[in-house]
Amino acid sequence: MTYSIFQSSRSRRNGTFHNFEAGIEEQIEALRGELAELSRLVGKNSRHQGDKIRSQASAGYEDLLGRSEELLRELQHGYERGATEMRETVRKHPLATIGAAAAVGLAIAFLARR
Repeated sequence: MTYSIFQSSRSRRNGTFHNFEAGIEEQIEALRGELAELSRLVGKNSRHQGDKIRSQASAGYEDLLGRSEELLRELQHGYERGATEMRETVRKHPLATIGAAAAVGLAIAFLARR
């Protein structure tokens, strides 16, 4: 008779252990599902953020390109104005220009000898 008491007790413990094991497996499956959903959401968010950053970078590049073209035009106009002023100065004061060029040439020759 003692054998049957232990047997029934043992089967109850095995049943409880089996239920416990099944509960853990269900929780693991639930966690796998949640991880898959989280991975999907993170991927979607990453793509969205990547698209957003790409759009901002493109807009910034276009703005930079526009500003650099504007700066280049300003530099070209400044160069043209400077060249025009220099021509006018040379026409108005040819002897002073020759003297200044000779002085600069002598200064360069003097520095080159050292």
